[in-house]
Amino acid sequence: MFIFLINFMSPLISVIIPTYNRAPLVVEAVDSVLAQSCRDFELIVIDDGSTDDTEARLALLRGRLHYLRQERSGVSAARNRGLALASGEWVAFLDSDDLWLPRKLELQTDFLARHPEAEICQTEEIWIRNGRRVNPRLRHAKPAGDIFEPSLALCLVSPSAVMLRKSLLATLGPGPFDPQLPACEDYDLWLRIACRKPVFLIEEALVIKRGGHADQLSRSTPALDRYRIQALIKLLQSDELSAGQSAAAFRELERKCRIYGQGCLKRGKTEEGEYYLGLPGRLAGSSNAGFKAENQ
Repeated sequence: MFIFLINFMSPLISVIIPTYNRAPLVVEAVDSVLAQSCRDFELIVIDDGSTDDTEARLALLRGRLHYLRQERSGVSAARNRGLALASGEWVAFLDSDDLWLPRKLELQTDFLARHPEAEICQTEEIWIRNGRRVNPRLRHAKPAGDIFEPSLALCLVSPSAVMLRKSLLATLGPGPFDPQLPACEDYDLWLRIACRKPVFLIEEALVIKRGGHADQLSRSTPALDRYRIQALIKLLQSDELSAGQSAAAFRELERKCRIYGQGCLKRGKTEEGEYYLGLPGRLAGSSNAGFKAENQ
């Protein structure tokens, strides 16, 4: 374990990269951060228990980043660990398989300076899958402003494209990324933010999002809608939503439970299918469901 630089002045931005067994990719991600035209940042890499040569490769960059290795705990715990170490006013995340174009931090910093009301913004992305550029589907188009309802169906905020105030994350409680969610932890977080704050968009592609490799969570984790359903239940049982937001979230919960439950029945998973098909009704009728009155 190595590298803790002493900062005599807090940086403007804390950049956090979580990684696990992606040594070649994370080195490229780190290089894309170190090549930024904006220099007022600290770079924090949280190694989530890698068993490859991640530490040895990053040791070659000694003095240019903070590196911490932890026992394998998942991407949420890794990001939360990075946040606990961050000293910047703003936070930017970068997944270890993605890259930033050189002016990413500069243009986001300029945008946020010109829009003091903004507490979170993201940029457009270039999508690369298996080494080839692909066009995102229309349903992946990023909205701007009040994005809560469009984001209920699927995650429309990319961790690698975001910059947000650290103080905004602090309002969500300790450890804003939910370690109980092995996937869709970003969907969960962005919904909790989008129900409170507008999400601004820079309509320029400043992130290269690389996909198609076997260890992508979206490929290696089956039945992702299970975790989106968990996130929606948690949100509905909180006191964070307006009546309209609660109704929209409950409709999406019903839709996801119906699709997932019917899929389970088709695959012969009768008990699981019936559980999810009946879940919205049980929640709406429960005494501790804060959304009950708006959805009966």
